Amino acid sequence: MSGTAGRFVCLEGIDGAGKSSHLEPLAERFRARGHEVLLTREPGGTALAEALRTLVLHEPMDALTEALLIFAARRDHLQRLIEPALARGAVVLCDRFTDATFAYQGAGRGFDESVLRTLEGWVQARSGGLRQPELTLWFDLDPEVAAARVAGARAPDRFEREDADFFRRVAEGYRRRVAAEPQRFVRIDADRPREQVAAQIEAALAARGW
Repeated sequence: MSGTAGRFVCLEGIDGAGKSSHLEPLAERFRARGHEVLLTREPGGTALAEALRTLVLHEPMDALTEALLIFAARRDHLQRLIEPALARGAVVLCDRFTDATFAYQGAGRGFDESVLRTLEGWVQARSGGLRQPELTLWFDLDPEVAAARVAGARAPDRFEREDADFFRRVAEGYRRRVAAEPQRFVRIDADRPREQVAAQIEAALAARGW
């Protein structure tokens, strides 16, 4: 894709939805077609953003502090990694982006979404509007099923220790984001065998001629 604008694809969903396991196969799919691929995550991607991620996941803080740290990490991520990659024509595959902030901090924590929209405007501003993914694959899974998948898999972080009601609110937050921008999202039924989930992803890409 050298000399052309890159593509920005994000995978979203609650903890346990299985999205992360599909990132590397998706990257290999694009590489096999000759694309440079940047595989990254949020919060994270740069040294600074990864340090902020550790704080967000493990240190106690209120919702505003949490949101500010996440957007600070996103700003560094965009400036140092995402925007340069897109400018040189790479495919950027990101494990979560701003939809997660509205789902987790907005819906999950009950934090003021008008403040999140202000931060979004400051951090993601670009010529012609906000930097957003061209395509967001939303891994939709019942929160109780997701919780069962995560249980015992690893030591839980601050978010994974939240109760079922929290994740139901997060899931509803994602649904609201999808309803507001249906052209950007593709719902992936994550309560299916891995190969069927992969087939849904392939169909979403093929529908866009990718």
